[in-house]
Amino acid sequence: MQKERPADVVGFYCGLTSTMERIWQLAKFYYERGIITIAGGWHAHYCPEETLNHHIDIVVHGDGEIAIQQILTVFKDVKPFNNIAGISFLDGTQVKTNSTNTISNMLEVDLDDLPFSDFGLLKYIKEIKVYPIGRIRGCRMNCEFCSVKGKPRWANSQRLFETVNLLVETRKAKSFFIVDDRLEEDREGTIEFFRLISEKYGNCLSFTVQSRLEASKDDELLDVMKAAGVGTVCIGYESPDKLDLKAMRKGYHQLSDIINWTEKWHQKGFRIHQMLIFGYPPKEKGESSSVKKMIKSFKTLIRATHPESLQVLHAVPLVGTDLRQRLEKERRLFPLEVVPWSKYDGNYICFLPDNMTLEEAQEIPMMLMNRFYDPMGWSRIVLRTIVFPVDYILRGWQKWHHGWYGDVVKYGGHLLITRWQRRQKIPDFLEKLKQYEAR
Repeated sequence: MQKERPADVVGFYCGLTSTMERIWQLAKFYYERGIITIAGGWHAHYCPEETLNHHIDIVVHGDGEIAIQQILTVFKDVKPFNNIAGISFLDGTQVKTNSTNTISNMLEVDLDDLPFSDFGLLKYIKEIKVYPIGRIRGCRMNCEFCSVKGKPRWANSQRLFETVNLLVETRKAKSFFIVDDRLEEDREGTIEFFRLISEKYGNCLSFTVQSRLEASKDDELLDVMKAAGVGTVCIGYESPDKLDLKAMRKGYHQLSDIINWTEKWHQKGFRIHQMLIFGYPPKEKGESSSVKKMIKSFKTLIRATHPESLQVLHAVPLVGTDLRQRLEKERRLFPLEVVPWSKYDGNYICFLPDNMTLEEAQEIPMMLMNRFYDPMGWSRIVLRTIVFPVDYILRGWQKWHHGWYGDVVKYGGHLLITRWQRRQKIPDFLEKLKQYEAR
């Protein structure tokens, strides 16, 4: 890429902690060639010194749209960066931050004033099948494990509608993923957006969204979402365990509520991508259930809620979260030389578990997903395809397609998990953890 389109300035998104080591490798490549490197995102925000010591020239705190313009202007005019607010950089060997890098004082822009995203700039992507769009930043929920903080703010619904129009007209886009952490954060704006979509496009477009589970209590919201073409809702259930949910600060803990809210989503015709966290560390010693009881409760939840797709991950103590601070105080975090940032993707244990062995803690989430994603799904896909004419007459298109789609997802999930497991060196990883634990 550097040979084909030489860069003068390179920006890196550091919102995913598990990608940091790769970012450092790329930053070194450009840094050694005298190219300005800039980083933003939650990890860089919370760890500016670490980031700057890995070949990054400037860390931007908060919204980067204004800061990047100022940085490029200063770079062009060969001036120092001292007068740009909301950035950190090295002054000799010392980290200098031009403004307080707390959540409340990060740079914020008016989201309605931003230009539309130009996907045409992505020269090295042959085809975009699902377009990421959004209008909300921040989250008011304050979950212990989440690094997304701050008072939520949003662009108006008309702007997001115009974004969709532009992508449909210029790129023939049909499928969209709304990246907002909580779709219902601005309820009225969300309802207005989907009304605009349904009035112009009916349900000819496809949307995948993220939402809180209890949003299903809002019939008006769900009806307008369905009318506009929302098919899949990604929901963080996190856990069926009351103590887990209490420690996470989820705001609910009754399994009966979880099941009832899920039924509402399904009754309205939505597919659910269920996201769970296994082995969440309790706040008090002795609060953890036995391993068998934990596994049983997760299986019960999955059976009772019938998600169309499933994700079971480990609790990840990301930088800037209350969870990480708690585990640091309890001295339970594995050091980075044992569990590096690249393992902070939810597929590896990052701290000493409760009431279970290292092997159990590492293997159970994958075991739960292997149980869900059926290797025999291919046979049901073939069978459903063969009986389609009869099934279509007896039950109709929607019920046939729902079953067929579910089998495709489950078999596809099985293939992805199998491929991932073959590539990983889990025994070596566990051996390294055991050696550390034995010290």
